[in-house]
Amino acid sequence: MRWIFVGASTIASQYMLGAVRAQGDEVVWVVSGSADHGRIWAEAHGVARATTDLADALADASCDAVYVSSTNEKHLPQAMAAIAAGKHVLCEKPLAMTVSDAVGMVRAADEAGVTFATNHHLRCSGTHQAVRNLIAGGRIGTVLSLRIFHAVHLPPHLQGWRINDAAAGGGVIPDITVHDADVTRFLLGEDPKTVVAQMGASGMGDGVEDSAMSVWTMPSGAMVMSHESFTHPYSGSGLEVHGTEGSIFAQGVMTQEPVGDVELVTAEGRVDVEVSRHSLYEHGVAAFCAAVKGEGRPAADGVDGIKSLAVAMAVRDAAAQGAAVDVDYGGVA
Repeated sequence: MRWIFVGASTIASQYMLGAVRAQGDEVVWVVSGSADHGRIWAEAHGVARATTDLADALADASCDAVYVSSTNEKHLPQAMAAIAAGKHVLCEKPLAMTVSDAVGMVRAADEAGVTFATNHHLRCSGTHQAVRNLIAGGRIGTVLSLRIFHAVHLPPHLQGWRINDAAAGGGVIPDITVHDADVTRFLLGEDPKTVVAQMGASGMGDGVEDSAMSVWTMPSGAMVMSHESFTHPYSGSGLEVHGTEGSIFAQGVMTQEPVGDVELVTAEGRVDVEVSRHSLYEHGVAAFCAAVKGEGRPAADGVDGIKSLAVAMAVRDAAAQGAAVDVDYGGVA
């Protein structure tokens, strides 16, 4: 396929460009809000065309797919324009600023008959897939609880709007809590029902939250504890899943790289679990390209994106209200 990249972003250059090219595909256009930045980005990465006008790129009938990695408030209009142009869309999380807008995007794609997916990379990792297989295989019995700790130190080159611009979708909840929501749904195969939460600014956030903790109740009765932050330089990241017959400990796995370790603990002892070290982004793009051809589904489709956003918004609402909040999935089953 031939691609249009909307957003000359760090994730586009460091991960997505190589992942697309690994499929034998070509990135033809980059669309940036800054003409100079877009031109420099295109020259640096061997992309033929750069523009500030999305319509120019979408008018190129030779292009099949659009990857959106702009700031969060731009996802909705840019994705909708791509859908209207008949392009397949792979959109960064969160899909939109509100659940209702995300639902509108997904429904528009369905009506247009184009493939629409959310770029939730963590579910594409070998470590997370190994954890899911252990749970599905009954190795820890009935799941009682899941703990996700995704508190990191946001590096300076990624700060900017993420820590100081609520209008652009800044804050740790839309940036990281959405990831943890998707991981939880992927691992447990069910959707969070009710959340309680707290959020605050612990040294980096300027007008937006930079840390959050929440507890989610699942329909099965399992409980999830989630911790996200931009301000923890040495905390590490990972997840633990505890069941009636065992526990899974996954360390260093909340990352864009194919790293981290998984350990299974049962009455028989401790076992290191073998995991695949494939590229998360190549895996996700390959699944998207296959779905475009009618072969399977994206790693995370539009509904997955709606539901991860819905959980994140419930966390923010629960923290703001100081009360338990039921997750509103916008009518999506």
